[in-house]
Amino acid sequence: MVYEDAKSEAIMDWRAYIHADPAILTGKPVVRGTRLSVDFLLELFAQGWTHQQVLENYPQLTAEGLRAIFAFASEAMREESFYAVPIGAA
Repeated sequence: MVYEDAKSEAIMDWRAYIHADPAILTGKPVVRGTRLSVDFLLELFAQGWTHQQVLENYPQLTAEGLRAIFAFASEAMREESFYAVPIGAA
């Protein structure tokens, strides 16, 4: 599923691929049909894994499901505020 944002760019609707269920990983958002949490998959990319490596090591994932984690993370980040705190601040 794809929708258009204000910039007229196609953005995936992650809701078809990501869900949270209290009975699965204590309610962490996971890729539907798996026990692979969004944060776990993002951490793999942070460690340097490639898209291909993730798909090869977790064959239950689809390319669309993997793309959905980035759409989910992007939306989640838009809704958050971050504040820089100087090191050594109490």
